[in-house]
Amino acid sequence: MKKYFNLCLMLLISGLIGCSSSDNSEGVPTDEPDNNGGNAMDLTYTSDIRAIIQANCLSCHGNPPTNNAPMSLTTYALVKSAVENRGLVNRINSSVNPMPPNGRMPLATRQMISDWVNQGLPE
Repeated sequence: MKKYFNLCLMLLISGLIGCSSSDNSEGVPTDEPDNNGGNAMDLTYTSDIRAIIQANCLSCHGNPPTNNAPMSLTTYALVKSAVENRGLVNRINSSVNPMPPNGRMPLATRQMISDWVNQGLPE
């Protein structure tokens, strides 16, 4: 009986260890230096945020906006303005009235946008 208990315990521990590793599948930058000697946590609109906006926002916030979207988010200047003047970060994090309307983006993606804003919205 003790033999089976030990076997079950070892399987449980190996399962927990296997599930705890991360493959960074949500595209969250790591703290590893990039090829330019900088820090991968230095986010820019062009390198990191534009793809998120294109994938999640432009179906309504294109040029011209559709589906009653109030503004376009097709350029850095327009996204920056939406962050500074229209509460874009609050909307993407809202659980009541989120953007996109079909459901919030993954937490890691929303955190990346917040980190970019906190870094001063670098282009």
